[in-house]
Amino acid sequence: MAYQQPLIMQADHVNTDISYNTSATGLKPGHVALSALQNLIQRLPKAELHLHIEGTLEVDMLFQLARRNGVQLPYADEAAARAARSNFTCLEDFIDLFTDVNVLRTERDFYELAAAYLRRAAAENVKHVEMQFDPQGHMIRGIPFATVYNGLSRAIQESPVDASLIFAFERSRSQLSAAKALMQAVPHLSGICAVGLAGPEVGNPPSNFKEVFGSARLLRLHKVAHAGEEGGPSYVREALSLLGAERIDHGIRSLEDPALVAAMVKSQVPITLCPLSNVRLQVYKGQLEDRIRQVLASGMRVTINSDDPAYFGSYVSGNYEWVAGIAGLGPDDLASLAANSFTSSFMPQVV
Repeated sequence: MAYQQPLIMQADHVNTDISYNTSATGLKPGHVALSALQNLIQRLPKAELHLHIEGTLEVDMLFQLARRNGVQLPYADEAAARAARSNFTCLEDFIDLFTDVNVLRTERDFYELAAAYLRRAAAENVKHVEMQFDPQGHMIRGIPFATVYNGLSRAIQESPVDASLIFAFERSRSQLSAAKALMQAVPHLSGICAVGLAGPEVGNPPSNFKEVFGSARLLRLHKVAHAGEEGGPSYVREALSLLGAERIDHGIRSLEDPALVAAMVKSQVPITLCPLSNVRLQVYKGQLEDRIRQVLASGMRVTINSDDPAYFGSYVSGNYEWVAGIAGLGPDDLASLAANSFTSSFMPQVV
């Protein structure tokens, strides 16, 4: 759907007159109730810019689709599936679980997946979503691009949440594979706002995809890229300089290069921070909270997102809550982060 008035002005009159603790340890007991913080975050209008729709496949839907499509799952029951999702400790373990997407077979499946997420987003007062999807991973299973796109697109059209799609290239596959998949998307560009680059960074630098990002530019698509999660600052630099990325997904390891941070502060290229994803994947193990506080204090334009919430245990509001707790954020800080999510988006300029 299209919005008729500025999104930030659509918020209820959010009461930001609550006390909060500004120490780095989080909320001070007795000073602000967790429920008050949750209520504030819930009522803030938000955009979500780093969300993989396949990563919203909850366990109950996983089993429902498996039964409907006759897919044998590697889990004895729902409890076993939930246990598997609670036990991974790195990106490789997490990617192994993505065989769950094998249950997605039909246009109806993709429609129901996106519709369920968008209902959840609406309940959390998310007004705009740019959802990444993985056409290559589905096409290699024999699922036509149009099947995936049509299901997702129908859910978007029926939702009160404004949404568009980001075509995420798989960096573990070849650039030729990415280019062939992109050609399948050409008849459907009206619903696609950008291309992205996702998957394991190390050994798959952005430079491997320079040409296909050039093709995306000719198609007038925006460009984003995962960089600076596993890979170091050089991956962020390549994404910016070689791919023309307008937004960096994750980007937390930019901190390791002060000159890069200074450049990103100057340019205000956004980063889509996914805090609870970083927790679960043990990015900066033992140092993550300090690193996130440094990112927030750096002057870079930061947004808060959920990444793959069905696997990392929390949707976007939970990520705001966690960051507020570890960084001692107050109402104005939270409102600024929410505002960043709109100004960093590819939606028409209405904020």
